Amino acid sequence: MGRTREFDTDAVVESAMEVFWRLGYEATSVQDLVAATGIGRGSLYAAFGSKDGLYEAALKRYAERSGAVMAERLDRDEPVRVVLRDLLLALVDETVDDPERRGCMITNSAVERLPRDRPASRVVGSSLDGTAEAVTVVLRRARDRGDLRPDADVAAIADFFVTAIQGLRVQGKAGADRRRLTAVVDTALTVL
Repeated sequence: MGRTREFDTDAVVESAMEVFWRLGYEATSVQDLVAATGIGRGSLYAAFGSKDGLYEAALKRYAERSGAVMAERLDRDEPVRVVLRDLLLALVDETVDDPERRGCMITNSAVERLPRDRPASRVVGSSLDGTAEAVTVVLRRARDRGDLRPDADVAAIADFFVTAIQGLRVQGKAGADRRRLTAVVDTALTVL
């Protein structure tokens, strides 16, 4: 008969997510994960199969959480410029206010792990697609209200904003200050 798990899997994934987000996949050792989660190496492997399996679970957790926050920020019945500007400025604030400048774990994963890590590729792709869809909904609503031209290509504009978001994340992680990032936000909004 197998042993019963003596730890909270969700808490382990949460702790691992924090380590991977701060250090990245390559720089995170199994010992780092053991120290952060408080469970042994054997238990980690038994629960997740490998460091890769734990990374995938942590990346999924981050994607779910950030996707929910993004959707909440976009679910507002205000002019499209206000909604998108507030979203982008909130991302700037998160980046600049983080003393570790961890950036976005989705962006970090895309840069560090893709394309060779297929599970990470799926999580990252799904997350970016989710963001594009959430922005598309806002843009369609704006087009229907007359805030955008009737012939506006909302899918292309949404993809542009996903790219702008990722660029803000990279620039912020690289140390760009609030003034510089805010100028990027203001420039991005001219697309509307």
